[in-house]
Amino acid sequence: MANTSQSLRRAALLVSAVAVLGLTTACGDGSGTVSSPQTQSGTAAPAGGDPSADGSGTPASTSSGTSTATGSDSASSGSSTSTSGSGGTGGTSTDTGTASSSRCHTSELKAKVGGNDPGAGQENFPIVLTNASGRTCTVRGYPGAAFLNASGTQLGDDPQRETGSTATTVTLKPGQSAWAGLTFSNPEISGAKTATPSWLAVTPPDEQDALHVKWTNGAVPVSGNSSSVRLTVFSAGTGS
Repeated sequence: MANTSQSLRRAALLVSAVAVLGLTTACGDGSGTVSSPQTQSGTAAPAGGDPSADGSGTPASTSSGTSTATGSDSASSGSSTSTSGSGGTGGTSTDTGTASSSRCHTSELKAKVGGNDPGAGQENFPIVLTNASGRTCTVRGYPGAAFLNASGTQLGDDPQRETGSTATTVTLKPGQSAWAGLTFSNPEISGAKTATPSWLAVTPPDEQDALHVKWTNGAVPVSGNSSSVRLTVFSAGTGS
């Protein structure tokens, strides 16, 4: 009987060993590498895979992070639309009521930033373009604008266009000026993060080349709460 019991015990142990070996072979190749991908509950990616993938080997799409606030709005006037490229270095304005030959070109203008006219927690500066040529020309719509550091790198997002502004054609004889408002919340009140620019790049409507104006008005908001900078359309005069 003792020999029979020992034989049965050895047979049971042999069956268990074979079962364990079978499980090991199914789960791996002996080197610790899983032979087939395992999926995690709640995700489309294989276990241990790239969490940015969609499970098909194609990375999930992400936004570019590039601000296009100044390139997507249109002037309120039904006959004029304006766009401005990133950094204020490219502007396009289509005006069906103004001959393109009369438009003021960047090379014919000089730019400056007027004095601050603060109010209700806002900082308000006029961007002034003056016709420095010997001919009469026109401006219409929004300027392109961007704050730059000393090396020319843009600080913060592109300014946004003030809604409700109605674009009108401003005719400038030699020496005459037009102005557009540049406005932002006082960072000390809004709590926005700031940087101090060296330059303001200003692009006239419908032009590609920018004028660079020395910025001497201190820190400006670049991120965080109420960090938006806004622009209005051009009006006749200097804004002062």
